Order: sequence, then structure tokens, then C-alpha cells
Amino acid sequence: MNTNVTPVVDPKPWWKSRQLRFNAAVAVLIALEASFSMLQPYLPGNVYAWFSVALTVGNAFLRVITATPITFGFTKSE
Repeated sequence: MNTNVTPVVDPKPWWKSRQLRFNAAVAVLIALEASFSMLQPYLPGNVYAWFSVALTVGNAFLRVITATPITFGFTKSE
């Protein structure tokens, strides 16, 4: 007999996801840097390695604290 009960959690809209917003902000910053190279001349080479570590840690942290599923506006047909 299975006594484990999983609570039902209503999904939130995708735009309320901290993880998706964090990744979108990082993607925009990376695209701007790749297009305009504004920071690269002023930063030492290992800074990009530290940014990749920070991105990984940030994603892992947000994934751990996330408990609510997200929805993209699609509904299930029953």
C-alpha cells in the first residue's frame, strides 16, 4: 500500500520563473558582449571562466529552490 501523497501544485506562468528570467538575462548579456565586445578588452581572460561558474551555480541554486512547475499557456484537453 502506497501512503505517499504528492500535493497538487498549480503551475505558474513561464514569465514568473526566476530560472528562465535569469537565463534570459544572461543570454542577452552574452549576445551584447559577442556583438559589441565592450567588456573583453578590459577584463582578464579568466573572468569568462568565473562567469561560466557563476552561471552554473546560479542555475543550480534556482533549480533547487524551485518547487512550482511552469506553464506556457497551453491547456490539457481531457
